[in-house]
Amino acid sequence: MKKHIIEYIKNSKQKGEKLIAVLLDPDKISIDELLSNIIAINKTKVNFIFVGGSTVANGLTEPFVRQIKKLSSIPVILFPGDHSQLTEEADAVLFLSLLSGRNPEFLIEQQIKSVDFLKGTSLEIIPTGYLLIEGGIETSVQKVSKTTPISQSNPEEILNTSIAAEYLGKQIIYLEAGSGATKPVNPKIIRSVSNNIDIPIIVGGGIRTKQQLESAFDNGADLVVIGTAFENNSEIFNTIV
Repeated sequence: MKKHIIEYIKNSKQKGEKLIAVLLDPDKISIDELLSNIIAINKTKVNFIFVGGSTVANGLTEPFVRQIKKLSSIPVILFPGDHSQLTEEADAVLFLSLLSGRNPEFLIEQQIKSVDFLKGTSLEIIPTGYLLIEGGIETSVQKVSKTTPISQSNPEEILNTSIAAEYLGKQIIYLEAGSGATKPVNPKIIRSVSNNIDIPIIVGGGIRTKQQLESAFDNGADLVVIGTAFENNSEIFNTIV
């Protein structure tokens, strides 16, 4: 099984090199709009393009990723809301388990439904502990998963869930405030998790400014994901990176 991308992320962590991903949601960006978006992304220092969303219509992901691959050499990583968003056209998939919630559908059921596709795939599969953190609004992830995010006023639960994820063998922790979050994950929470686990940390949701990006990195984030901010302004990386 390929491990090129996860090894690259781990090696970057060891070297102290910070990584950035941009999240593109096929439900929010049409294939016709991709050209201008990818042109903007290709001019940046983005390391990965994440593709996915909470409610992507069946059949949209594959042509969306195929078009991205025609326009860019940046690795594409699937960030799927469910098993229907899987496609061989990408380079890797975050094999997510929503550990912050207790809905079995997103703890294990969606993962089981994906096995028939993944067991014969060429995709690099990256086991990921996914934690939804309260970000100031009710996000689409919260609605679709029917789970409650962990409050940022409860950093101990966030930390213990992250440590448990590492014990379970996850290769990455994803601290997610959610698409359109009005407040990103608190830097103190990122620092606490970073100080107590050895695997890389992805942070996403609510990051819109250079200060927020640098704060996430300074406090231990290894990879930061920019989504809504890019949707609203495709030139965002010119100001924050």
